[in-house]
Amino acid sequence: MSLIASVLKLDRAAVKALRITDPYSLHRVVYGLYPDVRDAGSKAGHTPSGILHADQGGDFNGRSILLLADRPPADHAEGGFGEVRSKVIPIDFLSHARYRFKVIVNPTRRDSASGKLLPVKGREAVAAWFTERGPASWGFAVSPEHLQVDRIEVLRFKDKAQRLVTLAQAHVQGQLTVTDPEQFRHSFASGIGRGRSFGCGLLQVVPLIDNPLA
Repeated sequence: MSLIASVLKLDRAAVKALRITDPYSLHRVVYGLYPDVRDAGSKAGHTPSGILHADQGGDFNGRSILLLADRPPADHAEGGFGEVRSKVIPIDFLSHARYRFKVIVNPTRRDSASGKLLPVKGREAVAAWFTERGPASWGFAVSPEHLQVDRIEVLRFKDKAQRLVTLAQAHVQGQLTVTDPEQFRHSFASGIGRGRSFGCGLLQVVPLIDNPLA
């Protein structure tokens, strides 16, 4: 399966015209770039969409959104706004042993008594959660001395059904070492953690050394 990395560039006029004001409205624009290949049964079964994105924020000139998907996007957002630039991920890109990374995650733990998902709060707790989850769930171990939790924020917005959504996001960066190549490739392609529909989970990685894995 080929993976396609893209960047959606929107100027201020496009952001206003597309009514991007919160994670759901951005989700709507991002998913509108791609053909929906899931049938009703797949959606009901919560089959992943094959689409990941990460909002890079904006400035006076506009806004950038990183995209990763298993199919190519349109050249422009709905209405012809913005510009999308894409490239196929090289087949050997995920064959290195170590990477520098950035990711936005939704750090949660399930309470053993109630079964409810609870947010992980505080930079130290988020760092411990991320370090713990890496080898077990995502196929990589992180370097504790390089791990940074840059920002934690709580976003509140309404979804398509007008239900209130509360989403905790932590911006994490550092260095990782691949421990399970197959699981790491899956994590890169499918994203990590929860909240992926709303901009969490996209691993932004850059190889640190040219040491391909077997």
